Amino acid sequence: MIRVWRIVKAKHSRHSFDGEGARRAGGRWNSPGRAVIYTSATISLAVLEMLVHLGNSRILDAYLVIPASFDNAEVADVENLPGNWRYYPAPPSLQVIGDQWIESGRSLVLRVPSAVVNREFNYLINPAHEAFGKIEIGEPERFTFDSRLP
Repeated sequence: MIRVWRIVKAKHSRHSFDGEGARRAGGRWNSPGRAVIYTSATISLAVLEMLVHLGNSRILDAYLVIPASFDNAEVADVENLPGNWRYYPAPPSLQVIGDQWIESGRSLVLRVPSAVVNREFNYLINPAHEAFGKIEIGEPERFTFDSRLP
C-alpha cells in the first residue's frame, strides 16, 4: 500500500477527494474542466506544495491534513517529460499529459515528480476511475505548523 497526503482548507474537507477544485482551476497536470486530486508522498512535501502557492504560512492554521492509501498496482508513472517540466508557470504540455492520462483511464493514480522538491513525488488521483472506491481515505486531522515559517 502507498500512503499519500492531502492538505485542504478545513471548510472544504468534506469535498477534498472529489477533484472539483482542480476541475475548476486547472493545475500543473490538468486543464480546467478535468477533475483530478493532487496528493503528495509525505506531509512535508504537501506543505511545501501548498506554501509555494500561498506565500504565507500564517493561514495554514485553517488547513487540515488527510491521509489516503491505495495499492501499488493502481499506480502508473508519468513518462516522457519535456525538459522544461519544472518551469513556472508550468508548460501546457504537462496539462496535455495529465489530460490524456485522465481520459485513458489506464490507472487510478499517476505518480509525477514534484517541481518543488527534486527526487520526491506527488500522486494524482482520478476520481472518475472505476477503481476510485478502493482508496482508503483517512480522517482529517488538524496540523500545527512551526511559527518560524514565513
